[in-house]
Amino acid sequence: MNSVDFNWVWGRWVMGGPTALLTALRVYGKDRVPRRGGLVVALNHFSWLDIPAYGWATPRPIYYLAKAEAHAVPVAGAYLRLFGSFAVRRGESDREAVRRMREVVRDGHMLGVFAEGTRQRSGVPGPVQPGAAMVALNEDVPVICAAIHGSQHWKATRPTAVSIAWGEPIRFRDLPRGSQGYRQASGEIEAELYRLWSWLRDLHEAGRPRDAVPPRAPEALRAAVTVPYR
Repeated sequence: MNSVDFNWVWGRWVMGGPTALLTALRVYGKDRVPRRGGLVVALNHFSWLDIPAYGWATPRPIYYLAKAEAHAVPVAGAYLRLFGSFAVRRGESDREAVRRMREVVRDGHMLGVFAEGTRQRSGVPGPVQPGAAMVALNEDVPVICAAIHGSQHWKATRPTAVSIAWGEPIRFRDLPRGSQGYRQASGEIEAELYRLWSWLRDLHEAGRPRDAVPPRAPEALRAAVTVPYR
């Protein structure tokens, strides 16, 4: 067990546990996440609550890609790095961040990317940026989408329920490694995130039954994941 894995063992309880309690968090489709092998996790993002909530919902460590501004905060930045997070400079080419992203999945880890690039103040998933697709295509690894709903409404004075849904691993067969392929793959990720989020929105309206199963990915995109799931 490396230091990041060790830190996730206690960090999930210290940060994720209280978040799960405060948000009455329910997680759907967790068994879809491969337990080994490099892959990219594409996440939608509404609130600061999302990071510990996703951390609680995952069966394995997520190496989060985070904005450089967060890493520059003395205590918070050091805390993020304990869990394998690394920085990216938004709005400009950051070759070191790209190199690190590819290295994470190449080493068999799970790279977490907030696919829209920033929090969505509208309360609805937004346009997906090309980072997740770029890594998946160049390193030939699956993408698994996870959507969150409810955190956009949560306030300390008026806590609301939060839910997370995991999609199925998907691959982008026959897409070129370049801007055209990245755009096409990003469009598929955007559609999958919106499909999962819409399902959660409707699930909340139905009272959040515990045994609900998230929708399946389009058949043409489903990945033949050969690594063990457990």
